[in-house]
Amino acid sequence: MRKYSIFAIAREAMRGHKGWDKQWSSPEPRSSYDIVIVGAGGHGLGTAYYLAKEHGFKNIAVIEKGWLGGGNTGRNTTIIRSNYLYDESAGLYNHALNLWENLSQELNYNVMYSARGVMMLQHNVHDVQSAKRHIHANRLNGIDNEWLEPDAAKAFCPPLNISSNARYPVMGAALQRRGGVARHDAVAWGYARAAADMGVHIIQNCEVTGIRRGANGDVTGVDTARGFIGAKKIGVVAAGHTSVLMDMAGIRMPLESFPLQALVSEPVKPIFPCVVMSNTVHAYISQSDKGELVIGAGTDQYTSYSQTGGLHIIQHTLDAICEMFPIFSRMKMLRSWGGIVDVTPDRSPILAKTPVKGLYVNCGWGTGGFKATPGSAHVFAHTIANDAPHKINEGFTLERFRTGRLIDEAAAAAVAH
Repeated sequence: MRKYSIFAIAREAMRGHKGWDKQWSSPEPRSSYDIVIVGAGGHGLGTAYYLAKEHGFKNIAVIEKGWLGGGNTGRNTTIIRSNYLYDESAGLYNHALNLWENLSQELNYNVMYSARGVMMLQHNVHDVQSAKRHIHANRLNGIDNEWLEPDAAKAFCPPLNISSNARYPVMGAALQRRGGVARHDAVAWGYARAAADMGVHIIQNCEVTGIRRGANGDVTGVDTARGFIGAKKIGVVAAGHTSVLMDMAGIRMPLESFPLQALVSEPVKPIFPCVVMSNTVHAYISQSDKGELVIGAGTDQYTSYSQTGGLHIIQHTLDAICEMFPIFSRMKMLRSWGGIVDVTPDRSPILAKTPVKGLYVNCGWGTGGFKATPGSAHVFAHTIANDAPHKINEGFTLERFRTGRLIDEAAAAAVAH
Protein backbone atom coordinates (compact mmCIF):
# COMPACT_ATOMS: atom_id res chain seq x y z
CA MET A 1 0.00 0.00 0.00
CA ARG A 2 1.33 3.42 -0.93
CA LYS A 3 2.48 5.73 1.81
CA TYR A 4 0.61 8.91 2.57
CA SER A 5 2.75 12.02 2.09
CA ILE A 6 2.59 15.60 0.87
CA PHE A 7 3.86 14.35 -2.47
CA ALA A 8 1.07 11.76 -2.73
CA ILE A 9 -1.53 14.43 -1.95
CA ALA A 10 -0.10 16.72 -4.63
CA ARG A 11 -0.03 13.90 -7.17
CA GLU A 12 -3.62 12.86 -6.52
CA ALA A 13 -4.79 16.48 -6.60
CA MET A 14 -3.65 16.60 -10.23
CA ARG A 15 -5.94 13.71 -11.16
CA GLY A 16 -9.03 14.42 -9.10
CA HIS A 17 -8.06 12.18 -6.19
CA LYS A 18 -9.17 9.11 -8.15
CA GLY A 19 -6.01 7.08 -7.64
CA TRP A 20 -6.16 6.38 -3.92
CA ASP A 21 -6.17 2.75 -2.83
CA LYS A 22 -8.90 1.44 -0.56
CA GLN A 23 -7.69 1.73 2.99
CA TRP A 24 -8.55 -1.90 3.67
CA SER A 25 -10.28 -4.68 1.81
CA SER A 26 -13.42 -6.59 2.84
CA PRO A 27 -12.60 -10.22 2.00
CA GLU A 28 -14.82 -13.23 2.37
CA PRO A 29 -13.82 -15.18 5.49
CA ARG A 30 -11.60 -18.21 5.07
CA SER A 31 -12.63 -21.53 6.57
CA SER A 32 -9.97 -21.16 9.27
CA TYR A 33 -7.24 -18.89 10.60
CA ASP A 34 -4.33 -19.23 12.97
CA ILE A 35 -5.76 -16.42 15.11
CA VAL A 36 -9.21 -14.83 15.21
CA ILE A 37 -9.69 -11.52 17.04
CA VAL A 38 -13.30 -10.82 18.01
CA GLY A 39 -13.92 -7.07 17.97
CA ALA A 40 -12.75 -4.51 15.39
CA GLY A 41 -12.23 -1.57 17.69
CA GLY A 42 -8.88 0.07 18.33
CA HIS A 43 -7.71 -2.64 20.75
CA GLY A 44 -8.71 -5.51 18.47
CA LEU A 45 -7.30 -4.02 15.27
CA GLY A 46 -4.14 -2.97 17.09
CA THR A 47 -3.72 -6.50 18.45
CA ALA A 48 -3.91 -7.93 14.91
CA TYR A 49 -1.43 -5.32 13.67
CA TYR A 50 1.18 -6.13 16.33
CA LEU A 51 0.65 -9.89 15.90
CA ALA A 52 1.50 -9.50 12.21
CA LYS A 53 4.24 -6.90 12.57
CA GLU A 54 6.13 -8.07 15.64
CA HIS A 55 5.28 -11.76 15.95
CA GLY A 56 5.16 -12.88 12.32
CA PHE A 57 1.58 -14.17 12.16
CA LYS A 58 0.00 -13.70 8.74
CA ASN A 59 -3.15 -15.83 8.85
CA ILE A 60 -5.23 -13.55 11.10
CA ALA A 61 -8.84 -12.39 10.98
CA VAL A 62 -10.53 -9.59 12.90
CA ILE A 63 -14.29 -10.12 12.96
CA GLU A 64 -16.83 -7.48 13.94
CA LYS A 65 -20.59 -7.80 14.38
CA GLY A 66 -21.20 -4.30 12.99
CA TRP A 67 -18.90 -1.85 11.29
CA LEU A 68 -15.27 -1.21 12.01
CA GLY A 69 -14.83 1.14 14.98
CA GLY A 70 -18.58 1.33 15.59
CA GLY A 71 -18.40 0.36 19.25
CA ASN A 72 -16.68 2.19 22.08
CA THR A 73 -13.78 3.26 19.87
CA GLY A 74 -16.10 5.61 18.00
CA ARG A 75 -18.14 6.62 21.06
CA ASN A 76 -15.61 7.87 23.58
CA THR A 77 -14.29 11.33 24.47
CA THR A 78 -10.72 10.59 23.26
CA ILE A 79 -8.81 11.50 26.43
CA ILE A 80 -5.24 10.20 26.81
CA ARG A 81 -3.30 10.19 30.09
CA SER A 82 -1.16 7.85 32.20
CA ASN A 83 -1.38 9.37 35.69
CA TYR A 84 -2.70 6.23 37.42
CA LEU A 85 -1.80 5.41 41.01
CA TYR A 86 -0.52 1.85 41.21
CA ASP A 87 2.68 0.56 39.66
CA GLU A 88 0.94 -1.93 37.37
CA SER A 89 -1.47 0.68 36.01
CA ALA A 90 1.22 3.31 35.67
CA GLY A 91 3.35 0.89 33.67
CA LEU A 92 0.54 -0.10 31.33
CA TYR A 93 -0.86 3.37 30.65
CA ASN A 94 2.55 4.97 30.32
CA HIS A 95 3.54 2.27 27.82
CA ALA A 96 0.46 3.33 25.85
CA LEU A 97 1.32 7.02 26.12
CA ASN A 98 4.84 6.37 24.85
CA LEU A 99 3.36 4.61 21.82
CA TRP A 100 0.80 7.39 21.26
CA GLU A 101 3.56 9.93 20.75
CA ASN A 102 4.81 8.25 17.57
CA LEU A 103 1.71 6.36 16.47
CA SER A 104 1.00 8.54 13.43
CA GLN A 105 4.50 7.85 12.11
CA GLU A 106 4.24 4.15 13.00
CA LEU A 107 0.99 3.71 11.06
CA ASN A 108 1.64 6.35 8.36
CA TYR A 109 -1.77 7.69 9.32
CA ASN A 110 -2.54 10.92 11.18
CA VAL A 111 -4.27 9.94 14.41
CA MET A 112 -4.24 13.62 15.44
CA TYR A 113 -2.59 13.05 18.80
CA SER A 114 -2.50 16.39 20.62
CA ALA A 115 -0.52 16.62 23.87
CA ARG A 116 -2.46 19.63 25.14
CA GLY A 117 -2.36 18.59 28.82
CA VAL A 118 -4.88 16.93 31.15
CA MET A 119 -5.76 18.89 34.30
CA MET A 120 -7.63 17.16 37.12
CA LEU A 121 -9.42 19.55 39.49
CA GLN A 122 -9.54 19.15 43.26
CA HIS A 123 -12.43 20.64 45.24
CA ASN A 124 -11.90 19.71 48.90
CA VAL A 125 -9.20 18.73 51.36
CA HIS A 126 -9.55 15.03 50.62
CA ASP A 127 -9.24 15.71 46.90
CA VAL A 128 -6.04 17.69 47.46
CA GLN A 129 -4.47 15.00 49.64
CA SER A 130 -5.39 12.26 47.16
CA ALA A 131 -4.09 14.25 44.18
CA LYS A 132 -0.75 14.94 45.82
CA ARG A 133 -0.41 11.25 46.66
CA HIS A 134 -0.98 10.49 42.98
CA ILE A 135 1.58 13.06 41.93
CA HIS A 136 4.28 11.64 44.19
CA ALA A 137 3.50 8.07 43.11
CA ASN A 138 3.60 9.07 39.45
CA ARG A 139 6.95 10.77 39.82
CA LEU A 140 8.39 7.65 41.47
CA ASN A 141 7.29 5.77 38.36
CA GLY A 142 8.83 8.33 36.00
CA ILE A 143 5.47 9.77 34.95
CA ASP A 144 5.07 13.52 34.59
CA ASN A 145 2.52 15.03 36.95
CA GLU A 146 2.60 18.33 38.83
CA TRP A 147 0.55 20.32 41.33
CA LEU A 148 -1.02 23.65 40.36
CA GLU A 149 -2.44 26.17 42.80
CA PRO A 150 -5.78 27.72 41.74
CA ASP A 151 -4.24 30.78 40.07
CA ALA A 152 -1.88 28.58 38.06
CA ALA A 153 -4.78 26.31 37.08
CA LYS A 154 -6.72 29.29 35.75
CA ALA A 155 -3.66 30.56 33.90
CA PHE A 156 -3.41 27.16 32.20
CA CYS A 157 -7.16 27.09 31.44
CA PRO A 158 -8.56 30.66 31.39
CA PRO A 159 -12.31 29.75 31.26
CA LEU A 160 -12.04 28.01 34.65
CA ASN A 161 -13.97 29.62 37.52
CA ILE A 162 -11.80 29.72 40.66
CA SER A 163 -14.02 32.05 42.69
CA SER A 164 -14.18 31.12 46.38
CA ASN A 165 -17.98 31.52 46.16
CA ALA A 166 -18.28 28.76 43.54
CA ARG A 167 -20.38 25.76 44.37
CA TYR A 168 -17.37 23.56 43.55
CA PRO A 169 -14.42 25.71 44.65
CA VAL A 170 -11.15 24.84 42.92
CA MET A 171 -8.48 24.19 45.56
CA GLY A 172 -5.86 23.19 43.04
CA ALA A 173 -5.25 20.77 40.19
CA ALA A 174 -2.96 17.95 39.10
CA LEU A 175 -1.58 18.48 35.60
CA GLN A 176 -0.09 15.92 33.24
CA ARG A 177 1.32 17.94 30.36
CA ARG A 178 1.93 14.89 28.13
CA GLY A 179 -1.75 13.97 28.31
CA GLY A 180 -4.18 15.09 25.66
CA VAL A 181 -6.50 13.76 22.98
CA ALA A 182 -6.44 11.92 19.65
CA ARG A 183 -8.98 11.31 16.88
CA HIS A 184 -10.78 8.11 17.85
CA ASP A 185 -11.95 6.87 14.45
CA ALA A 186 -8.60 7.75 12.86
CA VAL A 187 -6.96 5.38 15.33
CA ALA A 188 -9.22 2.52 14.22
CA TRP A 189 -8.74 3.37 10.54
CA GLY A 190 -4.98 3.66 10.91
CA TYR A 191 -4.64 0.28 12.60
CA ALA A 192 -7.05 -1.30 10.09
CA ARG A 193 -5.12 0.03 7.12
CA ALA A 194 -1.75 -1.06 8.52
CA ALA A 195 -3.02 -4.51 9.54
CA ALA A 196 -4.73 -5.13 6.19
CA ASP A 197 -1.52 -4.14 4.42
CA MET A 198 0.16 -7.07 6.19
CA GLY A 199 -2.50 -9.56 5.14
CA VAL A 200 -4.92 -9.41 8.08
CA HIS A 201 -8.52 -10.09 7.06
CA ILE A 202 -11.00 -7.55 8.47
CA ILE A 203 -14.50 -9.02 8.31
CA GLN A 204 -17.38 -6.72 9.19
CA ASN A 205 -21.07 -7.55 9.73
CA CYS A 206 -20.04 -10.94 11.10
CA GLU A 207 -21.56 -11.44 14.55
CA VAL A 208 -20.18 -14.24 16.70
CA THR A 209 -22.96 -16.56 17.85
CA GLY A 210 -20.86 -19.23 19.54
CA ILE A 211 -17.36 -20.26 20.58
CA ARG A 212 -16.65 -23.92 19.87
CA ARG A 213 -14.44 -26.16 21.99
CA GLY A 214 -13.09 -29.57 21.07
CA ALA A 215 -13.27 -32.79 23.05
CA ASN A 216 -10.11 -31.83 24.95
CA GLY A 217 -11.60 -28.44 25.89
CA ASP A 218 -9.41 -26.35 23.57
CA VAL A 219 -11.01 -23.76 21.31
CA THR A 220 -11.59 -24.81 17.71
CA GLY A 221 -13.24 -21.71 16.26
CA VAL A 222 -16.29 -19.46 16.28
CA ASP A 223 -19.80 -19.75 14.91
CA THR A 224 -20.77 -16.53 13.15
CA ALA A 225 -23.58 -15.02 11.13
CA ARG A 226 -21.47 -15.94 8.08
CA GLY A 227 -20.77 -19.53 9.06
CA PHE A 228 -18.19 -21.37 11.16
CA ILE A 229 -14.64 -20.00 11.19
CA GLY A 230 -11.95 -22.27 12.58
CA ALA A 231 -9.17 -20.87 14.75
CA LYS A 232 -6.22 -22.18 16.74
CA LYS A 233 -6.35 -19.13 19.01
CA ILE A 234 -9.15 -16.66 19.75
CA GLY A 235 -8.74 -13.22 21.32
CA VAL A 236 -11.93 -11.62 22.61
CA VAL A 237 -11.78 -7.80 22.60
CA ALA A 238 -15.46 -6.88 22.75
CA ALA A 239 -15.78 -4.27 25.53
CA GLY A 240 -19.29 -4.23 27.03
CA HIS A 241 -20.32 -7.51 25.40
CA THR A 242 -17.29 -9.47 26.62
CA SER A 243 -19.19 -11.34 29.33
CA VAL A 244 -21.79 -12.50 26.78
CA LEU A 245 -19.13 -13.85 24.43
CA MET A 246 -17.09 -15.50 27.15
CA ASP A 247 -20.20 -17.22 28.46
CA MET A 248 -20.36 -18.97 25.08
CA ALA A 249 -17.08 -20.66 26.01
CA GLY A 250 -18.27 -21.53 29.50
CA ILE A 251 -16.34 -18.80 31.33
CA ARG A 252 -18.05 -16.50 33.82
CA MET A 253 -16.39 -13.08 33.87
CA PRO A 254 -16.10 -10.66 36.84
CA LEU A 255 -17.67 -7.87 34.80
CA GLU A 256 -20.63 -5.51 34.89
CA SER A 257 -21.70 -3.46 31.87
CA PHE A 258 -22.98 0.10 32.19
CA PRO A 259 -24.02 2.82 29.74
CA LEU A 260 -21.63 5.77 29.68
CA GLN A 261 -22.78 9.01 28.06
CA ALA A 262 -21.10 11.91 26.33
CA LEU A 263 -22.29 14.98 24.44
CA VAL A 264 -21.01 17.86 22.34
CA SER A 265 -21.96 21.51 22.06
CA GLU A 266 -22.37 23.77 19.10
CA PRO A 267 -18.96 24.68 17.63
CA VAL A 268 -17.18 27.85 18.70
CA LYS A 269 -13.79 29.37 18.00
CA PRO A 270 -10.82 27.96 19.97
CA ILE A 271 -11.35 28.83 23.62
CA PHE A 272 -10.50 25.72 25.64
CA PRO A 273 -6.79 24.84 25.46
CA CYS A 274 -6.61 21.57 27.39
CA VAL A 275 -8.59 18.72 28.93
CA VAL A 276 -10.16 19.34 32.34
CA MET A 277 -11.54 16.59 34.56
CA SER A 278 -13.26 16.59 37.92
CA ASN A 279 -13.65 13.35 39.82
CA THR A 280 -15.74 14.95 42.56
CA VAL A 281 -18.50 16.15 40.23
CA HIS A 282 -18.03 13.44 37.58
CA ALA A 283 -17.49 15.64 34.56
CA TYR A 284 -14.76 16.29 32.03
CA ILE A 285 -14.44 18.60 29.05
CA SER A 286 -12.20 19.43 26.09
CA GLN A 287 -12.63 21.13 22.72
CA SER A 288 -12.51 19.24 19.44
CA ASP A 289 -10.72 20.38 16.30
CA LYS A 290 -14.16 21.25 14.90
CA GLY A 291 -14.77 23.65 17.79
CA GLU A 292 -17.29 21.56 19.71
CA LEU A 293 -17.02 21.26 23.47
CA VAL A 294 -16.74 17.53 24.15
CA ILE A 295 -18.26 16.67 27.53
CA GLY A 296 -18.22 13.33 29.32
CA ALA A 297 -20.44 12.18 32.15
CA GLY A 298 -20.32 9.41 34.73
CA THR A 299 -21.73 5.92 34.27
CA ASP A 300 -25.40 5.17 34.78
CA GLN A 301 -26.30 3.58 38.12
CA TYR A 302 -27.89 0.54 36.50
CA THR A 303 -26.28 -2.29 34.58
CA SER A 304 -27.45 -2.36 30.97
CA TYR A 305 -26.40 -3.15 27.40
CA SER A 306 -28.22 -0.07 26.14
CA GLN A 307 -26.34 2.74 24.40
CA THR A 308 -28.84 5.30 25.70
CA GLY A 309 -28.37 6.35 29.32
CA GLY A 310 -30.50 8.32 31.76
CA LEU A 311 -31.24 11.97 31.04
CA HIS A 312 -30.60 12.94 34.66
CA ILE A 313 -26.95 11.89 34.29
CA ILE A 314 -26.43 14.41 31.50
CA GLN A 315 -28.31 17.06 33.46
CA HIS A 316 -26.06 16.60 36.48
CA THR A 317 -22.97 16.78 34.28
CA LEU A 318 -24.05 19.99 32.57
CA ASP A 319 -24.92 21.55 35.94
CA ALA A 320 -21.36 20.88 37.06
CA ILE A 321 -19.82 22.17 33.81
CA CYS A 322 -21.79 25.42 34.09
CA GLU A 323 -20.64 25.87 37.71
CA MET A 324 -16.99 25.37 36.83
CA PHE A 325 -17.15 27.25 33.51
CA PRO A 326 -19.95 29.88 33.71
CA ILE A 327 -18.83 31.26 30.35
CA PHE A 328 -20.41 28.20 28.69
CA SER A 329 -23.81 28.39 30.41
CA ARG A 330 -25.63 29.74 27.35
CA MET A 331 -24.14 27.33 24.84
CA LYS A 332 -26.42 24.84 23.11
CA MET A 333 -25.82 21.12 23.16
CA LEU A 334 -26.00 19.50 19.71
CA ARG A 335 -26.11 15.77 20.39
CA SER A 336 -25.46 13.08 22.98
CA TRP A 337 -24.66 9.39 22.73
CA GLY A 338 -23.67 6.45 24.85
CA GLY A 339 -21.32 3.50 24.88
CA ILE A 340 -21.29 0.30 26.92
CA VAL A 341 -18.38 0.06 29.35
CA ASP A 342 -17.30 -3.17 31.03
CA VAL A 343 -16.24 -2.71 34.65
CA THR A 344 -14.30 -5.08 36.92
CA PRO A 345 -14.54 -5.13 40.73
CA ASP A 346 -11.16 -3.36 41.08
CA ARG A 347 -11.74 -0.98 38.13
CA SER A 348 -8.68 -2.30 36.29
CA PRO A 349 -8.59 -4.26 33.03
CA ILE A 350 -8.07 -7.94 32.33
CA LEU A 351 -5.38 -8.74 29.73
CA ALA A 352 -4.77 -12.45 29.98
CA LYS A 353 -5.13 -15.98 28.77
CA THR A 354 -8.10 -17.88 30.18
CA PRO A 355 -8.50 -21.36 31.67
CA VAL A 356 -9.62 -22.48 28.18
CA LYS A 357 -6.57 -23.27 26.07
CA GLY A 358 -6.32 -20.99 23.04
CA LEU A 359 -8.76 -18.41 24.41
CA TYR A 360 -7.55 -14.96 25.49
CA VAL A 361 -9.44 -11.92 26.74
CA ASN A 362 -8.87 -8.16 26.76
CA CYS A 363 -11.62 -6.44 28.74
CA GLY A 364 -12.65 -4.54 31.86
CA TRP A 365 -11.38 -1.12 30.77
CA GLY A 366 -14.38 0.76 32.11
CA THR A 367 -13.97 4.34 30.92
CA GLY A 368 -10.20 4.03 30.39
CA GLY A 369 -10.05 1.97 27.22
CA PHE A 370 -9.26 4.56 24.56
CA LYS A 371 -6.23 6.03 26.31
CA ALA A 372 -4.71 2.54 26.59
CA THR A 373 -5.30 1.51 22.96
CA PRO A 374 -1.76 1.10 21.59
CA GLY A 375 -0.29 -0.22 24.84
CA SER A 376 -3.14 -2.66 25.40
CA ALA A 377 -2.94 -3.96 21.83
CA HIS A 378 0.84 -4.32 22.03
CA VAL A 379 0.95 -6.41 25.22
CA PHE A 380 -2.17 -8.42 24.32
CA ALA A 381 -0.56 -9.42 21.02
CA HIS A 382 2.49 -10.58 23.00
CA THR A 383 0.23 -12.59 25.33
CA ILE A 384 -1.52 -14.35 22.45
CA ALA A 385 1.66 -15.01 20.48
CA ASN A 386 3.61 -16.41 23.43
CA ASP A 387 0.78 -17.90 25.50
CA ALA A 388 2.23 -15.87 28.36
CA PRO A 389 1.87 -12.25 29.49
CA HIS A 390 4.22 -9.42 28.70
CA LYS A 391 5.93 -8.12 31.83
CA ILE A 392 3.75 -5.01 31.62
CA ASN A 393 0.44 -6.89 31.81
CA GLU A 394 1.41 -9.84 34.02
CA GLY A 395 -0.60 -8.42 36.94
CA PHE A 396 -3.82 -7.99 34.96
CA THR A 397 -4.95 -11.61 35.16
CA LEU A 398 -8.26 -13.27 35.84
CA GLU A 399 -6.67 -15.09 38.78
CA ARG A 400 -6.26 -11.87 40.77
CA PHE A 401 -9.96 -11.99 41.66
CA ARG A 402 -9.35 -15.39 43.26
CA THR A 403 -6.02 -14.62 44.95
CA GLY A 404 -6.93 -11.11 46.09
CA ARG A 405 -3.99 -9.36 44.37
CA LEU A 406 -6.27 -6.59 43.13
CA ILE A 407 -5.23 -3.36 41.38
CA ASP A 408 -7.83 -1.00 42.83
CA GLU A 409 -7.90 2.08 40.59
CA ALA A 410 -11.38 3.32 41.51
CA ALA A 411 -10.02 6.69 42.65
CA ALA A 412 -7.80 7.13 39.59
CA ALA A 413 -10.58 6.48 37.11
CA ALA A 414 -11.68 10.13 37.49
CA VAL A 415 -15.33 9.36 36.74
CA ALA A 416 -18.28 8.05 38.69
CA HIS A 417 -16.95 4.52 39.10
